[in-house]
Parts: sequence; structure tokens; C-alpha cells
Amino acid sequence: MKIFVTGVNGQLGHDVMNTLYRRGISAIGSDIKENYCGVEDGSPACTMPYIGLDLCDEEKTRKVISELEIDAMIHCAAWTAVDAAEDIENRAIVEKINGEVPGLLAKIMKERDGKMLYLSTDYVFSGEGTEPWKPDEKDFNPINVYGKTKLMGEERIREVLEKYFIIRIAWVFGLNGKNFIKTMLNVGKSHEEVRVVNDQIGNPTYTLDLAELLVDMICTEKYGNYHATNEGEYISWYDFTKEIYRQAGLSTKVLPVSTEEYGLSKARRPKNSRLDKTKLKEQGFTPLPDWKDALSRYLKALATEEGC
Repeated sequence: MKIFVTGVNGQLGHDVMNTLYRRGISAIGSDIKENYCGVEDGSPACTMPYIGLDLCDEEKTRKVISELEIDAMIHCAAWTAVDAAEDIENRAIVEKINGEVPGLLAKIMKERDGKMLYLSTDYVFSGEGTEPWKPDEKDFNPINVYGKTKLMGEERIREVLEKYFIIRIAWVFGLNGKNFIKTMLNVGKSHEEVRVVNDQIGNPTYTLDLAELLVDMICTEKYGNYHATNEGEYISWYDFTKEIYRQAGLSTKVLPVSTEEYGLSKARRPKNSRLDKTKLKEQGFTPLPDWKDALSRYLKALATEEGC
């Protein structure tokens, strides 16, 4: 099997490529930049085959995938700047990247009788209530542009392809890019206190752990919709920040505030990002480790990277 991975300059795509390398699976990475642009940590992702490709160019994308004789695709690329997606001048390109491109890729993979794994988000749901969202839930009602366009991408794939995996994730962090943990560490080192929302509830997702699951999945035919975040109790961003500082040995005071009190974001955020992950076990997949364990390993990896 030869796998095409999009978005390898990002947090998740980088770790997916490393995982494929370790398992000896043939893979080609892709992103919009001409050359690979990521953390220079000496990992295989920095040296594996890479193609600069604008996925909005359907003709060129079809040609590349055909010439490479791709059997499967892990589609990590997306517009992920949630607040910027709300700007009128960005709406068309966000809809194209998140909404239309997944459908184009699904058409190409169907023509090749191949399979496709698509990364989606908790933002496709309304964020209301307190019950965890089921993977086959039909009552979506996203509350911002990012969520609406990611749902559009899901729908385009389901319309076209039968051999698909749609994996919804939340609160993502990894080495190769910006994320909440890095931001909070920087703030914690320069401020005596920080305000963090305590009414948005969910679970974090470590890209290193998630990548292992995605490679497990793409090697099967257990198609469908799934949810995948790290295990452990559901928490708020406030809870997460307190644990980040505890493990990092920072004494920064964390002040809990409501979403309304915080009030800095252009895009509305879902308050209920609880994702039900029981389907993973039912289908024989290994759940991701507890989020506290993931955070501990991540902070050590981050310290090693900074030390280099």
C-alpha cells in the first residue's frame, strides 16, 4: 500500500509521516509549500518523499496521485485559523479548502478504488448540552464558519466515497506548529496570572498518539465515522492549563472565567466538545492514552527539542 499524506507541514501530518516511516509503510507527504517546512528534529518526516501541491488544483492533484499510484490517503490539510475564517475576505478560500477539496480528493480516490481518511473536528457540532457527541450523530448545527466548512467536507466525502474514515478530533497539540500548550507556557513564563475559560469542556489530542491510531485505521477496512481524543476525564481549558503549569513546574496563577467574560474571539466556540470514543474499542482499535500521560510525554519532547 502506498499512502499520500496531505498537510505534512502541520502538527499532525508531521507525526503521521514519522509513524508511517517507523512501520515501513510507503508514503509521500504533501503540502502547499514547495519544500518541506517543519520542525528540524532529525525525524524521518524531514527526509521522506515530499511534493509541493495546491490541492485546490484538481487537475494537477489528480495527475500527481495517479502517477504516484496512490492506494490510500490521509488528509490532514485544512484551514485551521478559526477566527480568521470569520473574516468576509477569507470565506471563499476557507470554503474551498475545508468544504470542496475533500470532495475533490474523494472523487479522485474513488476513481482509483482507494480509501481516504479525513480529519474533522468537534466544531461540526453545536456545542450545546453536556452529553458526549456520538460519532454517527446527525444533529450537527455548527456555530462558526470553520465548523460549517469542515462539516461540508465530511458531507462531500460521504456523498462520493464508500471507503472512508472520518475522524473527529479536538484540542490538538504536537511539536510541529503552534498550539495551546506552547502559548500557555510562554504566557506562564512572562505573567504572574492568566485568565482561562472554564465552561468549554472536552479532551486534548496529542498528535503523536493520534498518528498511531490513524495508521492503524488506514490499514483496515473498518470504514465510518469515529471520534478520537486522548482518554481521561473531560476537562475545561482552565483545568488543562492548571495541569500544564503543574507538570511544567510553573507557579503562574490561573483564573477561571466564563466564555462571555473572556470575550476575545471572533468565532463562537462550542462549550460542549465532549466526544464519545466507545466506537474505537467496539471496532478493535486501541484508544489513545490518558491526556495527563500525553501531556507529560509532550512536555519532555518539547524540552528536548528546545534543548537542541
